[in-house]
Amino acid sequence: METQAMADARRWLAERGVVEAGDGWVDVEGPDRPLTANEVAHSWAGEVFTDEGLDVSEQVQLAFGLLDLLDDYWVTCEIRFADRGSQGPLPADVLWDGYRRRLEADRDADAVTYSLWADWFEDRETAATAFAEVLGNDVGHVVAEESDAPLRRAGRVLACAGPVPWPVKQKAYDIAVRLPALHGSLFKGLLAGYHDVYGDLEPMAALALLERLRLPAGTPFLAELRSVLAAGHRNHYRSPQAWDNVAQPSKE
Repeated sequence: METQAMADARRWLAERGVVEAGDGWVDVEGPDRPLTANEVAHSWAGEVFTDEGLDVSEQVQLAFGLLDLLDDYWVTCEIRFADRGSQGPLPADVLWDGYRRRLEADRDADAVTYSLWADWFEDRETAATAFAEVLGNDVGHVVAEESDAPLRRAGRVLACAGPVPWPVKQKAYDIAVRLPALHGSLFKGLLAGYHDVYGDLEPMAALALLERLRLPAGTPFLAELRSVLAAGHRNHYRSPQAWDNVAQPSKE
């Protein structure tokens, strides 16, 4: 179902000669072949923030409409460039409402979660604000109310929060663990916190949290994660042999 944001983005592109055709897109001034969504995103997502006919809030809303329409990670890159660039920051309420809405939507959110993980959460200058805005500020209400859309957002954020500094996310983790529906996502976040190059966790605190999770029997990597945390290891890349030793025990 096409939303109003998608319709606005489609109309904005059409005004510039870019229309959807078949399985691709056609640009009246572009190559004589269909364009992919990624090509359209690279050509036009940044242009949204130069449209003088729109105020900044409208530009952000239009950019998110393009994200919905194209479902391409590059659109999120242009949003971040605009926020962190010389003309930024973007209006925080509009920016983070855009992220929250898409995290709550009952549709694929891979571009949004990848954007959070690889761009906002791995950057120590933005991780705390980004995590607070997409979950930390209201995690207590989300857990207490147990509404489908906010829980969908919480699960997606927890699963990709591995790079968020432990002191920033620990309180949210401690609240989220009260709700078994979020335990699978918490486990994914802990596992990423250990394995991601920029992952961050405190071994003993993470182990205590891990022991509270109700996970299916035979959950892959559960035993390995428990072992390395119990041994005090913080990150796979600091001591890769630790994981290898428990994942592939000696046959001697």
